[in-house]
Amino acid sequence: MPRLQAALDFVDTARALKCAREALEGGADLLEVGTPLLKAAGLDAVRALHREFPSVPIVCDAKTMDAGRAEFEAAAKAGAKVCTVLAVASDATLRECVETGRNYGIQVYADLLGHPDPARRAREVEALGVDLVGVHCPIDEQMEGRDPFARLRAVAREVSIPVAVAGGITAETAADAVKAGASIVIVGGFISKAADGAAAAAAVKRAMESGEAAAGGAMRRATGEGIRELLEKASTPNISDGFHRQPCLDGIRPITPGARCAGPAFTVRSAPGDWAKPVEAIDEAPPGSVIVIEAGGVPPALWGELATHSCIQRKIAGVVIDGAIRDTPEIRRLGFPAFARVVVSHAGEPKGFGEIGVPVRVGGQTVRPGDWVVGDDDGVMVLPRERAVEMANRAMDCLEKEIRIRHEIEEEGRTLNQVVELYKWEKDRGRRE
Repeated sequence: MPRLQAALDFVDTARALKCAREALEGGADLLEVGTPLLKAAGLDAVRALHREFPSVPIVCDAKTMDAGRAEFEAAAKAGAKVCTVLAVASDATLRECVETGRNYGIQVYADLLGHPDPARRAREVEALGVDLVGVHCPIDEQMEGRDPFARLRAVAREVSIPVAVAGGITAETAADAVKAGASIVIVGGFISKAADGAAAAAAVKRAMESGEAAAGGAMRRATGEGIRELLEKASTPNISDGFHRQPCLDGIRPITPGARCAGPAFTVRSAPGDWAKPVEAIDEAPPGSVIVIEAGGVPPALWGELATHSCIQRKIAGVVIDGAIRDTPEIRRLGFPAFARVVVSHAGEPKGFGEIGVPVRVGGQTVRPGDWVVGDDDGVMVLPRERAVEMANRAMDCLEKEIRIRHEIEEEGRTLNQVVELYKWEKDRGRRE
């Protein structure tokens, strides 16, 4: 029977312990001290989990690359029953890990992360005596929409030892992981980000045992046009947080409170008040796109009620104007997502200056045709087309993490400071103490 391993990828032990209790209640078989937790709290995290759950196998995700004997011995003495070594490590390091494992009763898990030929390396490390191998689709690759199961099938065909799989697995994909050959299904975010970790773990376990996919919950990853669904859920703050605090378009503000838009940019360059090219763009823009207009950031207006009605007829997702807009009460009544720098009453004339489908400069940033644009009450974010998939998935990752934090604040009566143990990250704390 395949086993469920809950990966506790927190950076504080208290939250990891709470999630561990929920995961075990939901049916998890193993608990993993994830690498972020190991780096933040050290082997004390392993000791804390072993102390509270002495009968549950604890996995120390050390990702050992050298000093195999020292690291595996330390992990075993802290209470770990399994420890990971990277398969890209030298054979000498792997042999040290295997020998130490035999001496101290700790299983050796060879993580195939980063190896160019995981199936071949899996055969090699099995011959060296490791107890299990793991196929890992790392977080940064998940954000690019990759899938670990093709590698999993190739590895499972080559070895006789158990194979673990990790990488964005949910209740929706856990059954597929088992069918692809996984003996251990490692689930992190789907459990650790859930408001109810026990229910999330139980859903994964049911899927593993029944072979039937369950609802995927809030956790989603996408590629291609599928990112539209993610970007319609994620907020502009989520996008910013997920992409190194990327700023929104400077000075571009929402006209219709509560209205959101997401879609590829259809760009227009025009002169202030010259509404000819913007109106022509409405006829040329594909449905679902966002018209983005560079217009000097000043009046007169080049957009109003009639252009908005035309967009609705053409199923345009929204408009972003570095310039002036008018007829805002009617635009708000229509509920159309419009964003602009200036609101005025007077319009310009249709002179026909400018271009359609060229890079434009809006809100201090360059927007190219096909870049993704997301707008909400907090502003407008631009996602470069070549990184839009990654940025959308990272935005969802931020949204998902907030679910659990919000639950801990609302349901447990704690503050944000208490939940994230903010004091640990204060740069001047050491000087004060």
